[in-house]
Parts: sequence; C-alpha cells; structure tokens
Amino acid sequence: MGATTGHDPAGATRVGGTIRYWAAAKSEAGLAEEPYRAATLAEALAAVRERHADRPKLVGLLGHCSYLVDGSPVGGRDHAAVALTEGGTVEVLPPFAGG
Repeated sequence: MGATTGHDPAGATRVGGTIRYWAAAKSEAGLAEEPYRAATLAEALAAVRERHADRPKLVGLLGHCSYLVDGSPVGGRDHAAVALTEGGTVEVLPPFAGG
C-alpha cells in the first residue's frame, strides 16, 4: 500500500470532516472551522498542532479543551481510541468561565 491509500499505519481508514473552534480556540486558531482528514481524534489534533505550529497559544490550549465528536462528549477517553466518521464534526470547546 502506498501513501495514497488513505490508511494510517495501524490500518484505520482516514475520513474527512470538519473541526469547529469555539470561543478562545476560535480566536487563537484565527478561523471558525477547517477540514480534517484523519482516522482518530488524536490524529486530527496532531494535524491541527502541526498545521498551526506558528500559533503556540492554540497548540497549548488544545490540551485544556473539551471535545465533542459528532455531538457526543469525548470526556476522559483516550483520543487515539475515538474514531472519526466520514463527514463528521469535531467541536473544540475551551474551558469556559463560570461553567
């Protein structure tokens, strides 16, 4: 299999969807949303960190955010175990004051 197969080294299929940034994450990213192509949440977030390496505040903030994948809270689950779906959505929710 070559690099164009759409598979990661573990054999999981990469899918495309949208990452949406909210509040401080949106401000630090400089955009409201962007596409992802990844098999897992961990892979999608690694790509965000790489793509936005010139935005250290965003990169640091990602470690404090909560995530929703297709509307479901990720909570304390290992991001590498959270599979993404074709056409899905990852919501990036930074900590909110008072809540």
